[in-house]
Amino acid sequence: MSECRECYSSNKRITPMIEPRECLENHLQYICGTCGRCICINKTEKGGLQRWNFPFKTLEIAKLYLRTADVTNKTNCGIYEIKSAKGRKLYKIFPNEIELRKYLKNNKGKTCETMTPAYQHSEYMEFPNSEIRRLNAEEVEKYLKEQKDAD
Repeated sequence: MSECRECYSSNKRITPMIEPRECLENHLQYICGTCGRCICINKTEKGGLQRWNFPFKTLEIAKLYLRTADVTNKTNCGIYEIKSAKGRKLYKIFPNEIELRKYLKNNKGKTCETMTPAYQHSEYMEFPNSEIRRLNAEEVEKYLKEQKDAD
């Protein structure tokens, strides 16, 4: 399958990656109206952060959560490569360069060499068939079966 034009993934059942049952049963999901992929858009209890706010190990994993950042911010967010003082790379999503600069100012050991997104869609688009809601039990079971079958 080619990359979904809405959620930017070529695997429509790749998420959730960690504890999929727990996430699908208990978290608010962005449901892609194009391919049906569920992406966690739930806020954490502590700090009210959404999954897309966290650092990712790879650009590919960050891309899986980019759509939820775009929808939350109503803009085409960018994924930036951040390096720690020890040289470790991570990828974070920011709605714009201003928010990236704030993050770097508050995290002195972190840098972004290019100050440009490693990945970003050219524009933000709305999709009429997408939904943000919790899944029911039947939907969770169907999605988990499809996820298992896709492996």
